[in-house]
Amino acid sequence: MELCMSLVNGGSISVVNLSPSCLSRSLPVRKNLISLQSYTCLRPPSLSRQFQPSQFAVSASPSSSSSSPTALSSEKDQLPADIIVTETQEPNSRVKLSIQVPPEVCDDCYKRVIDEFMKQAKVPGFRPGKKVPESILVSHVGKKSVQKAAVESILRRTLPHAMSSVTGMPLRDSVRIVTRFSDMEQAYSSLNSLRYDVIVDIAPEVKWIPENGYKNLKVVVEIDSDIDAQKASEQELRRRHKSLGSLRIVTDRGLQIGDLAVLDISATTIDQDESNVKSIPSADSKGYHFDTEDGDKVVPGFLDSIIGIQRGETKSFPLVFPESWTQEDLRGIRAQFNVECKELFYRDLPELDDSLAERLLPGGTSLKQVKESLLQKFLEVEQTAREQAADNAILDQLCKMVEVDIPQSFFEEQGMQLYGARLLEIQANIKLNEQQLASLSSKKAVDEYLLNQKENITHMIKQSLAVGDIYKRENLQLSTEELVKEVENSIAEFKRQKQDYDEERVRGQVQEILEGAKVLEWLREHAEIQYVTR
Repeated sequence: MELCMSLVNGGSISVVNLSPSCLSRSLPVRKNLISLQSYTCLRPPSLSRQFQPSQFAVSASPSSSSSSPTALSSEKDQLPADIIVTETQEPNSRVKLSIQVPPEVCDDCYKRVIDEFMKQAKVPGFRPGKKVPESILVSHVGKKSVQKAAVESILRRTLPHAMSSVTGMPLRDSVRIVTRFSDMEQAYSSLNSLRYDVIVDIAPEVKWIPENGYKNLKVVVEIDSDIDAQKASEQELRRRHKSLGSLRIVTDRGLQIGDLAVLDISATTIDQDESNVKSIPSADSKGYHFDTEDGDKVVPGFLDSIIGIQRGETKSFPLVFPESWTQEDLRGIRAQFNVECKELFYRDLPELDDSLAERLLPGGTSLKQVKESLLQKFLEVEQTAREQAADNAILDQLCKMVEVDIPQSFFEEQGMQLYGARLLEIQANIKLNEQQLASLSSKKAVDEYLLNQKENITHMIKQSLAVGDIYKRENLQLSTEELVKEVENSIAEFKRQKQDYDEERVRGQVQEILEGAKVLEWLREHAEIQYVTR
């Protein structure tokens, strides 16, 4: 479905134009999905699963030593003294923590490390489990290794305490130690204390302008006058009727409405300076099968210009590409068309009556019944299209009503998901070799994509955060039965496609989609939605 959105009246009303193409297609329309993607593919970062302050995967900074810890325990144990945590707010919903660990904590961590080495080390001259003097143990293990293990122990024990003091909700997998591990080792070795800095993204706060503005949405959906189920069903009946006929060669007349012509088409730009005339490759076509009943799909005036053309005849005429033309580079271009008619056919159609019912629609019993069935089908398509248009307008307006400081981890996660889905789509259509795949998967390619798609990615995240905020504000609920059923259906589809899946991830994604559907359902019920015909 093609949608064109714009704002009027200072942005207070979101207007959506619904194009005719939405009813001419038989593809199903996805309803009520925020991300408009499959469960296995994309979604804006989860609110329900990302904001878990008790879980941290901590990555050392790129400049850290390769021997520094990459994952620290989330458990908090009792410390012999308090650590000092200084918090500094930074842009993009980010917080910097400066953590000062006193000597008492460092000593306690050192003792634990020595005890652990004592249990595991096999020191020559001492039986396993036998107490080994500390000086001998350190000499055997290596002072450098002991210090490294002590620093790791300090980080592992103190970081959960530091994170528990963060103002706001930390985002899982966003915690990063930015102090070089070698610097921490040196400080510990010389001062018997430790200071390190941590960067963490926190859950962004959604601010509504105006406050609770989502409760008073006004949405206008503009529909073209030729978009209606009745017209679409009539066109479909005509298409099916034509498929039952046969083509006959026209020998004694020119082209008429209803005929099918095989054309060779070429076009050039019109310019007063004849030396500047250029061909228009995208308008050229050899052996183009043109159905005269599809005249609305070509440049306005094209059909009228070739009516009456006969087999073997050539016609030349000027036309102007409209400003609404799909190809932007052709909009407003004046072109000289040359059209040669290679073949000309008319359709020999059977009489449209009850005898064709079964062939027009499997199970059809009469022409009236076929028409009613087709009309009902397109009424459903029209209703779905109208709802989808309203949903898009609502989401677009929500995005304009919220202010949010998006964390970089959110942006990168969403962008990587989008890019990954794009690669899968390309791979499905064009089998990429290893070199091509490596090139498209490079950091440079990903960074370029994130830069080019920044506005789109930001838009999606803002929509997701706005919808998640409404879900919490309005205390909306999902039934357990509904969630379980959809999760089972999704897992069954994975198994049918013989694809790997993470059940927890599938459940989280399904839950988000269902929650989004609940929010859009609630918004449609409370919004003032008006459908108007242009």
